[in-house]
Amino acid sequence: MRERARFAPSPTGPLHIGGVRTALFNYLIAKKNGGDFILRIEDTDSKRTVKGAEEHIQDSLRWLGLKFDEGPIKQSERKYLYKKCIDELIKKGLAYYAFDTSVELEKMRANANGQFKYNYETRKNMINSFTVSDEEVKSRVKSGGYVVRMVVPEERKVTVNDEIRGSLSFKSNELEDKIIMKSDGMPTYHFANVVDDHDMKITSVVRGEEWLSSLPSHITLYDHFGWNPPKFFHLPLILKSTGQGKLSKRDADEQGHPVFAVQWEESKGFKEFGYTPEGIINYLALLGWKGKDETEKYTLDELIECFESKYINKSGARFDVKKALWINHLHLKDFSSKKILSLSNQAKSLLEKKYEVKVCEEIVDLIKQRLNTVLDVEKEVFVFINQPKSYDSDAIEKITRNTIYDILNFCKLNTELISDPLSLKESLMSFASESQISFGNIMKTLRLCIVGSLSGPDLFKIIEIIGHDETLQRIESLINKI
Repeated sequence: MRERARFAPSPTGPLHIGGVRTALFNYLIAKKNGGDFILRIEDTDSKRTVKGAEEHIQDSLRWLGLKFDEGPIKQSERKYLYKKCIDELIKKGLAYYAFDTSVELEKMRANANGQFKYNYETRKNMINSFTVSDEEVKSRVKSGGYVVRMVVPEERKVTVNDEIRGSLSFKSNELEDKIIMKSDGMPTYHFANVVDDHDMKITSVVRGEEWLSSLPSHITLYDHFGWNPPKFFHLPLILKSTGQGKLSKRDADEQGHPVFAVQWEESKGFKEFGYTPEGIINYLALLGWKGKDETEKYTLDELIECFESKYINKSGARFDVKKALWINHLHLKDFSSKKILSLSNQAKSLLEKKYEVKVCEEIVDLIKQRLNTVLDVEKEVFVFINQPKSYDSDAIEKITRNTIYDILNFCKLNTELISDPLSLKESLMSFASESQISFGNIMKTLRLCIVGSLSGPDLFKIIEIIGHDETLQRIESLINKI
């Protein structure tokens, strides 16, 4: 059978990074077997729907490259199907109308000290189609204001296999007759997702472990309809960096990293923080899954090829922003210079005002290894565009001002060497020997005047690219400041 997996978010807010991982694992399971990835918007609760949330979900998937083969399919447009299935269960005696008011339900909960369950035992004492006459049922249905509940059989063992956690069993006596249709005529999540998964021929359901407690109710519904359930995968939580508790937006803010793929209102996403889709996809795949070997870097195509659901972990995965940056770095350094420039329009614009395209790409090749995010590109190319705005004062004090002056004065007096970086390097090595100044201090001094600090790409490559006059100006600039 062709594999079909769906990502089914509710548009009740922005797409959290945990939801992104759920979408990714659905995508990988579908594509691993040449199947279809479907986007379904579970918007049956209009009161909780947030404006812009659906667009944010789609924008996130689009940026990440998780293309859906079908959808978005909206549950709010499928009421006819749910009504048909509700009527079928009522006809079979496997669902029933419940007319209890909220006041009556609260009273029952109070009398049971909060332990009240609407089930096979308590339904006998409630107002529903099992306890009132057929005539009264018709009258009350006509008046509206009712809900429909599913029948949970008593004294039955509900057994289901979860692909991550193995065989699970539940006692039906511990379950509630869940509401499957609300008073507004819309289905609840529990009902709609079962009906939709069957109707859409979904073969694998991948979702968060918070839905494990609902699993026996869903299996009961499958049994009521006589349908074969799909395979279930309940993913572990993404934990905050301390490892204690689920990662929230507040935790992410405190740790200085985003929690959304793309910006939501005033909250920047991983995109705006300079992460690449490739880096985020790769890192999220490693949160709760591990391949056969120690490989860390995967493209999406490589993940599809290597992904095996049996390697999904049962325990929660701690979000490690340093690891996320490292994975992002691995991808950036392997991108073409042309691609990196396309990701940083500001850096591209600055470079192309001063250099030919070929030189721009050569510059990016020099800085690739130093990039953790796309935002680093503009910072790293600055040295090729402008003189340093400041100098590392600690480095100046360690080398000493007199030594720096002697080194820079030598370069200034031998200005013709600046046009030939290789000759300049050889002459500086000779100068080091003659002046008894360490070659290390000579290189640090030259880097200070060219870059402003002791780190950066290949020094002599920088000199070659910025040219004789610019190099001499930077030497003069530092001489005038020491």
